[in-house]
Amino acid sequence: MRTSSTVKTRRRGADLERAIIEVAWAELLDRGYAGLTMEAVAAGALTSRSVLARRWDGKAALALAAIRHQLAKHPLAVPDRGNLRTELLEYLDRVSDLAAIIGAIFSLLSNGAFSETYASPQELRQALNGDRTDSLALILRRAADRHEIDPAKLSPPIETLLNDLIRHHILMNRSAPPKDLRAAWVDAIFLPLVRTG
Repeated sequence: MRTSSTVKTRRRGADLERAIIEVAWAELLDRGYAGLTMEAVAAGALTSRSVLARRWDGKAALALAAIRHQLAKHPLAVPDRGNLRTELLEYLDRVSDLAAIIGAIFSLLSNGAFSETYASPQELRQALNGDRTDSLALILRRAADRHEIDPAKLSPPIETLLNDLIRHHILMNRSAPPKDLRAAWVDAIFLPLVRTG
């Protein structure tokens, strides 16, 4: 005889989609893109493969949805603090919180089957970010407006330097860089390159 504690309630709509995406994310972290299967996600979310197939046209789309969901939970936008150094350190803290997500993205890029869907990192970036604001560029624009930095010194390799450093560290070490290293990037490398005067 079933008791009220053994009766399962069926999830629908947004609740079901959220459960599927959370399971897909856990599978991506656990097994990487190569080990991600629609069957395992369906089983973990207590639903059927056909339910997944109605929402996502394959494993690549589901993986992207899971990553997008995680990115939405960790916004990179830093409020105007009135000080470039403070804002850069806060930005790097926020990017560091995304180390697992960045690792999952690199896992996608290194998978041959996935790269048939998204041939370049730029295509993947567009699929993940859409029209999201470039938070680092916004921080630098505000600093230029406050005359803390010389905008003429923000040539393309310099403007993206902090993003390049943190992505490289996460890729090579599979972890976020320590706080003191992030501070050294800002104080010893980046700020001397862009300051006015």
